[in-house]
Amino acid sequence: MLEDVGFVGIEISEPVDTFGGARGEDKARTYAVQGYGFLARKPG
Repeated sequence: MLEDVGFVGIEISEPVDTFGGARGEDKARTYAVQGYGFLARKPG
């Protein structure tokens, strides 16, 4: 999707547990929800 709107040099981080200790942690575990960081640039 990032490439479709013109971004290049896209990097995606390793998965991060963003729900550890949160109220909805059990639901996040059920669906294997994790966070990812994105780094990209748009030329021009």
